[in-house]
Amino acid sequence: MIRWARPADADDLGAVFFAAVREGPSPYTEAQRAAWLEAPPQGQSWADRLAPLDVAVAEVEGAVVGFMSIEPGGYIDLAFIRPEHRGRGLVRQLFDRVEAHARGAGEARLWTHASLMAQPAFRAMGFSTIHHETVVRNGESLQRAKMEKTLG
Repeated sequence: MIRWARPADADDLGAVFFAAVREGPSPYTEAQRAAWLEAPPQGQSWADRLAPLDVAVAEVEGAVVGFMSIEPGGYIDLAFIRPEHRGRGLVRQLFDRVEAHARGAGEARLWTHASLMAQPAFRAMGFSTIHHETVVRNGESLQRAKMEKTLG
């Protein structure tokens, strides 16, 4: 089931974020993963970070297993699936909800900074790479790509 997030979902979303970054196969080293996300985001500061976003949530048997956020301007900031639920079409379902929302809001394009893990999924949804870049988090360099999809 895909639905829009509620404020009460914040800690569940933080747990999904943490699991997606720190568990399961990844092209990033353990040191890079730990630098990216030390602990599951939770509490009021995390809830405040999520509050201005529209967040589509994937639930399986009542449990939050993935989510994707969109901001005004078409920026997809957060897109994460628990490792044990990858490969089941959830990213596509979340994206379809987010894309419909963006089209309804009159957005001309969607864009994101995609991790190495997320790039294939975004390419499959019609995104193209603008450029590759490196960000430094807690002393570790992480590769990512700025990607976009024009909405016609």
